[in-house]
Amino acid sequence: MRRLSLVEVIALVVVAGFFALHIMRSFGGGGASSLIAALTVLVVLGGIATFVYEGYLGSRAASPAPTFTEPRLAHALFNDTRAAGLWFVVRLYVGAQWLEAGYHKLTDPAWMQGGVALKGFWQRVVQVPANGQPPITYGWYRSFIQYMLDQGWYSWFAKLVAIGEFLVGIALILGLLTGIVAAIGAFMNFNFMLAGVASTNPVLFVLEIGLILAWKVAGWWGVDHYLLPLLGVPWQPGQLFRHEPQTPPAPAPGTGNA
Repeated sequence: MRRLSLVEVIALVVVAGFFALHIMRSFGGGGASSLIAALTVLVVLGGIATFVYEGYLGSRAASPAPTFTEPRLAHALFNDTRAAGLWFVVRLYVGAQWLEAGYHKLTDPAWMQGGVALKGFWQRVVQVPANGQPPITYGWYRSFIQYMLDQGWYSWFAKLVAIGEFLVGIALILGLLTGIVAAIGAFMNFNFMLAGVASTNPVLFVLEIGLILAWKVAGWWGVDHYLLPLLGVPWQPGQLFRHEPQTPPAPAPGTGNA
């Protein structure tokens, strides 16, 4: 496999950025959003091109990355079980917020029967007022919401939102797969913020990022205290998936070879 030259790498990145900008404009994205999208594509493609150029897919050996020790505060917050009490309080607060929001939607026919509540929300956020300042800043996200609205997805998506919020709340309160559940909650908060809804979403998003970083100890006062050692992680299987090598029994005295 021939390594690309630096000139070829730069040329590919520039061409990819040009096409990304053209595609975003064709989908109705504004100048700022198109520029941001193009820069994002440039960064991603630049990283991939650097990966190829540096020879990781060829014959060149990789250079070791510098080794740094983490700050004591970061270790105490994210890796020390003595911080479990702090994350327990955070879990209860974030979980209660999601549980209340989900329960409200589950008991509201406007969410669970036809999804008219979500339909009305989508209709409001996709509107562009006369002052030119719509709730949704990014044109691509507005187009995405408009597409779901046109397809009538609110009829089932509203139920998904209600059930998802309720289950995230229960799981966080119980400390069940805290890191994964916090990531799901952060993703929902992120989408609400993209839709132009502030409310408690920024605060919950920051707290959930903390729970994700502290996934090893955030559920220590909860189900994860017992569940994580059993399940483990993909790169380190837990007790349920760990297969210890079986050693053959020792031969009985007098049965060995003469």
